[in-house]
Amino acid sequence: MKLNPEKEVIETIAQIMLVSARTAPKAKGEDEILTGIVSPEEKEALAKEMDEIGERGDAFKFFKRDAQNIRDAEGVILIGLNFKKPVGVNCGACGYDCNSILKEKEKKIEYSGPVCTMRAIDLGIAIGSMVSVAKELGVDNRIMYTVGVAAKRLGLMDAQIILGVPLSVKGKNIFFDRKPL
Repeated sequence: MKLNPEKEVIETIAQIMLVSARTAPKAKGEDEILTGIVSPEEKEALAKEMDEIGERGDAFKFFKRDAQNIRDAEGVILIGLNFKKPVGVNCGACGYDCNSILKEKEKKIEYSGPVCTMRAIDLGIAIGSMVSVAKELGVDNRIMYTVGVAAKRLGLMDAQIILGVPLSVKGKNIFFDRKPL
């Protein structure tokens, strides 16, 4: 008998989640979403980078809390927006028009911009589709800005916006009642 084999399927579940992100609706059917599954070595590098960011001061302490969640998770997914061209509807939500956004000087803070808001909405829809699969399969998860910031700093994904989704298969949801900072 193989006892407690459920943790062995986390990579398969992550792959299924990424299928849902890939097939989620995108503006004009154009896909600028990048996805990836973090290796065990990259997972520890992410946690270390998050710990370092958490040393910046009180406003960044939540990075250290999230770093521990990454260490405790069985898997981590990265999903990002690799913005190449605007949708072309000139909505103005990005602060520019579709003809000028690509001419604007890129600003790099935690993320890079400007990006087309419609493409960012595509990212949000893809993430929602992805985590709904985890919910249906009973895998605990949490969408984390902190993981994306660390991934961007480490150059793990060529994207302007990156979010991380740690996955956990334990008797208690490790993302639920995290200690306040």
